[in-house]
Parts: sequence; C-alpha cells; structure tokens
Amino acid sequence: MAGNTFGQHFRISTFGESHGVAIGVIIDGCPANLAIDIDFIQHELDKRRPGQSQLTTQRKESDTVQILSGVFEGKSIGTPICLLIPNEDQRSADYGHIQDVYRPSHADYTYDAKYGHRDYRGGGRSSARETAARVAAGAIAKLLLAQAGIEIFAHVSAVGNIEAPGLGNESIDVLTQQREVTPVRCVDPATAKEMIDCIETMRKDGDTIGGKISAIIRNCSAGLGEPVFDKIHADLGKAMLSINAVHGFEYGSGFDGTRMKGSEHNDAFVAASNEKAHTLTNFSGGIQGGITNGMEINFRVGFKPVATIMQAQASVNKAGEAVNVSGKGRHDPCVVPRAVAIVEAMAALVLADHYLRNKTAKL
Repeated sequence: MAGNTFGQHFRISTFGESHGVAIGVIIDGCPANLAIDIDFIQHELDKRRPGQSQLTTQRKESDTVQILSGVFEGKSIGTPICLLIPNEDQRSADYGHIQDVYRPSHADYTYDAKYGHRDYRGGGRSSARETAARVAAGAIAKLLLAQAGIEIFAHVSAVGNIEAPGLGNESIDVLTQQREVTPVRCVDPATAKEMIDCIETMRKDGDTIGGKISAIIRNCSAGLGEPVFDKIHADLGKAMLSINAVHGFEYGSGFDGTRMKGSEHNDAFVAASNEKAHTLTNFSGGIQGGITNGMEINFRVGFKPVATIMQAQASVNKAGEAVNVSGKGRHDPCVVPRAVAIVEAMAALVLADHYLRNKTAKL
C-alpha cells in the first residue's frame, strides 16, 4: 500500500490499523535541538481521542503516546522520530457482521476492489483512528512553528444548517479558551448549544450529521509556498482532503468569490508601519500566487455525515447478493468536534514542511 507518507522536508509516514496492536508515525526531517514537550503532544491527542464526551464515540482509548526514537534529553537529535500509540479498547466482534458485506459510503468495497483483501475490523487502515498518528506528528510540527511565532487555530463553525458567526480579533489563546468550554468546540456559546442539541438528536435517532471547521493561521511571514504545483493552498487542500470524511476545502473568499467582480475582490496593498506591505481586505486568504503574503491565512473544511448509522440500509455482499446492513458498536454521530485537532495538525504539517523548504531556498 503506497500513499502513507506526507511532506518533503518535514516528512511523516503513519502506520497501523484501527484494531491492530498500535498506530504510530515516523517523522523524518525534524531539525535537531528542537525541544520536544511530550505533555504538549499528549494534550493535542487528548483533543482528538474518543470517549471524551457524549457527542463522540464511546470507545475508551487513552491515546497515551510513547516516543521510541529520535529524542534524547528532551530534544530532537535529527534522526527519525517514532511515536507509538497503543490500541487499548478494540471490540473486533462488533464488525463480524460486515466481514463479507459492503457498508454504504465506506471504503469497504473500494478496498476490496483495489487490494482483494481488507481488514474489516473498524475499517482497518481506512479508519479515522489513523488520524491520531497525524495529530501526534502535528504537535511536533507546532513546536517547530512556535519558534517562528506561527499560530494555528480551528473551531467548529457549522453543524448541519447551524452556522456560527465569524471569529473576532481575540488572541489565539483567548479563542482556544472559548472553544474548549464546550464539547462541540465552537467558539460561540449560543451556537454551540444549538449544535449540541442537534448532535444529541442525531445520536438518539441512530443517525449522523455533517459540519464545517474553520481555521486561521497567524504570524506566518510572506514567502512560504512554491509557485507551481506545490502552492501553499494546494498543499493545504491536499492535507485537508486526506482527512477521513472531508468532502470540501476552500480558502479566502472560496466559492463566494465566484459571485464577485474583480474590482470588489482585489486586495489593495497599503504601506505598513513595519515597511512591509499589507492589504486592506483579505479575500485572498493570506495566499497569492500560491505563496503566503503575510496576512492571516483562513480556510474552511467541510465534513460529510459519518457513514455508519444505526439504521438498516440496503447493500450487497461480496457475492453481489442484496443484503441489509446496520451499524453496530461505538461511532461518532458527528465527527467535527474531534476533527478540530486533526485539521490543526495537518495545517501544521504543511506549514512546517514549507517553512523548512524556505530555509533551504535562501542560502
């Protein structure tokens, strides 16, 4: 199976399956002498782990991370860093009924079509459990970016038709505190309550609901990104679309920009007190020509409803025979509250990679 590696200079390879012994990640390209705060890594994982509230799957995983290599006396040593997260609460029996059955909108059929053999226990490699490894690696990327003052923040901005108002100008620390007050991880308290009620209704009905995560990146200097195939927004888009259940990515004005005139959409440059140009508006989302322009980067990520529902659905088995299948076990009625940490991690991995590329581009 190819496609398990992401990045060029800051490169990660994840491994493991949902119901295997463990999942993990190998980070290659992390510079030496970076202080590795294992408590920070664990804190990031805790935001993604299952069983953290009634809004999430009740699978009980501590997601306790172990550092196997690449760190000595609390600092990276320039060699590959291996992070391991043991699986503790597998219930493989919950998936025996789908051994030969294809669940609607899952990867069951496509994995069989491609490989001729699949791990049906919790989806195996296609499970969102794999994303814990990304969050662990993203935490180290965040530690690297912090040296340059780059901050990343994401929150749940929509659940179904319930939309949160836009973010204000508060600091990332303040926004983070506001977000973590509620298990749905929406900054606006009134909207958060509506979202929670909606998700609870879905759970009781044996159904699921989609949503949207909005993210901002602050203090990113101008000049990150490559101008042709590796545009910063292209790499961010690839990163976000690689997350389970993601069906859409937009940055800046996004699709709303298609309804605007050029005279309305152009971001006029003005002189700044620090002698660096900045723009009056930010329809570009902090990116022009595939390269950061120093303004705040903003983007949105759309998640489909979780495919596993506790209702009977028509499907087929390996023999092509018509069957009915329904979900069993423990599943999220809405994935977006836990996916906030994944979105931040993937953004950090992209920025860390381009940050290191930029350092080698100027000799």
